[in-house]
Amino acid sequence: MCISLLSTAHPTYPFILLNNRDEFLSRPTARAHWWDPPNQHVLGGRDLQREIRGTWLAITKDGRIANLTNFRDGDGEVASNVSRGGLVSAYFAKAALESDGEESYDGFVRRLVGEVDVKKVGGFTLLFGRLRKPDGEGRVPGLGVLSNRTSSAEGVFRICGELGETQGLSNSHFGDREWPKVVQGEKLLSEAISGSISRGEDQEGLVERLFGVLSVDTLPRPKPGEDFQAFTKQLRNSILIPPVGGEAAQSKPADKIAAADGTGTPDHSGVKVGDGVYGTQKQTVVLVDMRGRVNFIERTLHDGDGGLDSDDNKDRRYEFTIEEWER
Repeated sequence: MCISLLSTAHPTYPFILLNNRDEFLSRPTARAHWWDPPNQHVLGGRDLQREIRGTWLAITKDGRIANLTNFRDGDGEVASNVSRGGLVSAYFAKAALESDGEESYDGFVRRLVGEVDVKKVGGFTLLFGRLRKPDGEGRVPGLGVLSNRTSSAEGVFRICGELGETQGLSNSHFGDREWPKVVQGEKLLSEAISGSISRGEDQEGLVERLFGVLSVDTLPRPKPGEDFQAFTKQLRNSILIPPVGGEAAQSKPADKIAAADGTGTPDHSGVKVGDGVYGTQKQTVVLVDMRGRVNFIERTLHDGDGGLDSDDNKDRRYEFTIEEWER
């Protein structure tokens, strides 16, 4: 149950994005990197399980950013060969071919709605847009919100278009306030920003606060004998998802699973972390300051075998300045 939190409320960083990617811990995933040509302008991780190698979160050198969350829409998933992660990649790749370096909101929506038919893709919410310096009245372009329910370009609306906003979404349609993790996440992000400002913290202090928000675990632990599929409804209650589930773990309490040593070897309860276990795989913090300087920090909690990454191998950091930030 992924979560994304956005804010334009920090006076030094007019754009902040936090993201937890929740997945099966053994799902093959490339860590954040600058992609290969012809998409060398794109920075982000990639899903390696499907040939299209889509992504859930990426940003470009000219400030285009996109972030996708999936969800079940109705009683089940829509059968489709279209990768939802590929929708993010398509935004960057197509825009790179435009003469001015950017595809318009309307053009992107028309392409997805008309050429791809997003209604047949399955449940998703996609945040996308181009980051720019706030104008004299505290306005910024904001991010468009597109989903499988979008029927036309007119159905796209924007969020975080003014300074001082904080918004969140998870694995449901945007604006669903019945998810405790979203409501709590927005509150905690606002408190983290105000707390950091009041204490005059530097960037590293703020970054650690933000990772602290992404690491809040309020997940109720499954009761002995509780059906795991029924238990998954509880995942909407916690920002961080500790390792849960898996064939070897369905009869074990989640706190027993989380207590495994993180290397893929069994703990005293006989649970192996990598055996089909689900949880927060990666955490990402994106900061953009008033000069257009981007700090992109990805923290990998579990490697491709489902084990816990060592402290000296967790983080990948990238810094660059957005091209034509003041345009």
